[in-house]
Amino acid sequence: MSVVNFLVETEVTVDAKGRFLLPASVRKQLPEGVKELVVKKGMEPCVTIYTKNVWDVLYDKVSKLNDFKEEVRRFKRMFLSGANVVEPDTADRVLITKALLEYAGITKDAVLTGQGNKLELWDKDKYYKYQEQHAGGYSDLADSVAADIGNPFDGI
Repeated sequence: MSVVNFLVETEVTVDAKGRFLLPASVRKQLPEGVKELVVKKGMEPCVTIYTKNVWDVLYDKVSKLNDFKEEVRRFKRMFLSGANVVEPDTADRVLITKALLEYAGITKDAVLTGQGNKLELWDKDKYYKYQEQHAGGYSDLADSVAADIGNPFDGI
């Protein structure tokens, strides 16, 4: 599998047909030969976009969860709901289904942001409000979530 590490935060416009232009900066970060993308509901109200090869690894792990547990079935329904395989068209536009756009509340102005192995497409206003709401707790969140990795700059 080709490693993907998306680093981007840029505003994009979604047209009336539900397409947005995949920025050149993102196209340069795609592994060579990768054309298929998987678009799906994000955990928050956004659209999550994976390269197909990254999605396949993630899907393989999710598919091994125990279907005899009700919460696993509910999770799979939510996680896989709305997932579609798409390819950018000849003009490098990515089509997002109407249902996914409605889920994320995206009508026109959006933000495309890199999240390591995936991209997220947010309604512009919702994205900046989310960032503003959570900015104050960033240090505490880092302490809670990332403290286990120690000093990430050791050895540099």
